[in-house]
Amino acid sequence: MNRASLVEYVQRGLGKDASRVAADRAVSLVIEGIKAGLQKDKAVQLIGFGTFKVVQRKARLGTNPKTLQPLSIQQSRTVKLAVGKELKSGL
Repeated sequence: MNRASLVEYVQRGLGKDASRVAADRAVSLVIEGIKAGLQKDKAVQLIGFGTFKVVQRKARLGTNPKTLQPLSIQQSRTVKLAVGKELKSGL
């Protein structure tokens, strides 16, 4: 499912009076809310879905796939999703 499919799904869920623009705005607000929560609290927990967490990746050695030469990868931050029990059982 991509964003357009998700917007269409939300629009159907909101009912026949909901516009595509309103559904797109709802999806955008959820994504913006998750981003804001990660920036502020470093974690966003959606019961039944999962927990988004900001994690620090350590610096490490990698390999350039074209040249197979070793290269140094700097430390970085990324987002990790720990899937919730309800979502896991529904797969």
